[in-house]
Amino acid sequence: MSQQILPFYLVCDESGSMSGEPIDAINKALPELHYEIGGNPVVSDKTRFCLIGFSNKAEILLPLSDMSTVTSMPALKASGGTDYRKAFELLRQTINDDVNALKAQGHQVYRPAVFFLSDGHPNSNQWQETYQALNDQAWRPHPNILAFGFGQADQQTIQQVANTKAFMADGTLGPAAALQEFAKSLIRSIVNSGTQSASNQSEGASLVMPDHVPGFTTITADPV
Repeated sequence: MSQQILPFYLVCDESGSMSGEPIDAINKALPELHYEIGGNPVVSDKTRFCLIGFSNKAEILLPLSDMSTVTSMPALKASGGTDYRKAFELLRQTINDDVNALKAQGHQVYRPAVFFLSDGHPNSNQWQETYQALNDQAWRPHPNILAFGFGQADQQTIQQVANTKAFMADGTLGPAAALQEFAKSLIRSIVNSGTQSASNQSEGASLVMPDHVPGFTTITADPV
């Protein structure tokens, strides 16, 4: 059956600095996301979810899925460095493949949403070229990117990654608590976007973004 689909991508830093509380907090939140999205038929009909982890390499940990069909969630593992270039290369190719596959199934696909999370500096500045390809306005599936930084992440870099909204941890919460709030904001965004899309069939699917995330300061995304 043809659906209006809004794809969501969580692109999460798995570098060594994420070990301990940060990676544990995200891994604890993933089953909650599965429960909230997969257990809501209205939302799971209208949305799809993909998890990508990156360190020195990037890999798809959960392919773009209808969460009601997923039996268990993968776990992130912290090690290595922070290669933004690999993350953006894989993300662009994955979005392109996913959108083409959904369209081939007869679905109407709306602009994907990316939640990007990092706690450190990228290994090099070589990521900017691959980011521009991801953000190319001439490429129809170019995504809405919300970037979240904490730990040693650089605010200016997080602003550059975001094309829609950027958030920096403000130190009012510890890493684990801040990442729990990040996860809640992701879940709310998916649930609200899917619910709104179902109630406004004639207007199509649209991303409902978080206005405020406890433990984070909203910062202006850099124009491109």
